[in-house]
Formats: sequence, structure tokens, C-alpha cells
Amino acid sequence: MQPLQHTIPDVLAELVRKAPLSPEKVTFAWRAAVGPAISRVSAVRLSAEGVVEVACAHDQWRREIRRSMPVIKERLVALLGADVVKQIKVPGAGPKRRPGR
Repeated sequence: MQPLQHTIPDVLAELVRKAPLSPEKVTFAWRAAVGPAISRVSAVRLSAEGVVEVACAHDQWRREIRRSMPVIKERLVALLGADVVKQIKVPGAGPKRRPGR
């Protein structure tokens, strides 16, 4: 028997995967994958090539999203499908480097 806390996410993922692909579905999956804090400070768009493009106005959140990309991608794939999510891109300023490094 599987514990309830494992069953609910599996059922949710199955329901989301079966729904038609739409911008709202991608936004819902993003919020479920990253949580409310990151979801509030970011927006996503799925390209026709399967690239999840993340818009975020603050460097600190961009760094956090980039740091967490393997986990985020795994969660998005679980919700949307491996055939839908190929890559995640977070454009914008990268990590600041000190001169001479």
C-alpha cells in the first residue's frame, strides 16, 4: 500500500498530463513544480520546440531557478510529459564575476 502523500501527487500528475496543452496548463504545472514563492516572481511560456522559457525580473530568483533546474525539469516532465518539456531556459543576467576570475 502506498502512503497518501505519494498517491495524491501521482494522481494529480496523471490528471494534468491528460488535459489539453494550453498556456494555463503550463502555468499551473510551473506553479506546482516551483511553489508559490518562485511562481509569484516568474512567468513561463512553452515554445513549440518544447523549451520552457522563464521570465524573472530579479537576479536572485533567476539564480535560484537555475540552481534548481534539474528538480524543476523533473517535476515539469512528470506533470506535462517528457515529449512536451525538452529544456528550461532562464534568460537574463548571469552570475556576476569579479574581475580577474
